[in-house]
Amino acid sequence: MDVRRAAERYPGGDPAAGITSRHAFSFGPHYDPDNLRFGAVIACNEERLAPGAGFDEHPHSHTEIVTWVVEGELTHRDSTGHATVVRPGDVQRLSSAGGVRHAERNDADVPLVFVQTWLAPLSPGGDPAYEIVHGIADSTPYAVPEAGAMLHVRRLAAGERTAVPDAAYLYVHVARGEVRLAGEELGPGDAARVTGAADLEAVALTPAELLVWEMTG
Repeated sequence: MDVRRAAERYPGGDPAAGITSRHAFSFGPHYDPDNLRFGAVIACNEERLAPGAGFDEHPHSHTEIVTWVVEGELTHRDSTGHATVVRPGDVQRLSSAGGVRHAERNDADVPLVFVQTWLAPLSPGGDPAYEIVHGIADSTPYAVPEAGAMLHVRRLAAGERTAVPDAAYLYVHVARGEVRLAGEELGPGDAARVTGAADLEAVALTPAELLVWEMTG
């Protein structure tokens, strides 16, 4: 298990424009050849947008983009005609495939915090696709078959325990709170990269929210 702390994330965004980003993997000007991906995950970005701030329309291709809102609400628009507001508890996926453009903004009057995970598809190309699941339950994993991946959301009360999936590759991101995983204490923004995961359990030290990616490769 390889633990990466929140403080180790690469800083990004444009704080003067109300955008603060923290990147878990090599991203943009922060090129690190030893930190390009883990399993299918090629980016896990924590984004904080002030009211009125956002990312103007920009392109993506050959990437599965999954968004989880921690606080506030995210306004999404894309070139395939989708216009959606994403709130805490919702899972949004944009399959950029052969190419798509989108914009993401905080049109609310409160700060927005969201986590966005990018996954490499098993096969490039194809047609863009969009999906949102409102209020996903902890017991309902969200499949991204295009990347050979499954997202499990775990929202735990203090002292609560949960098994985490056995997997060839397991990426655990702490969205909020504190947990103990395989003897390691993890706080907000921390992540664990586990290869050959088997018989692992997470224990919440405080009320906590985990994003757990189960991947075949």
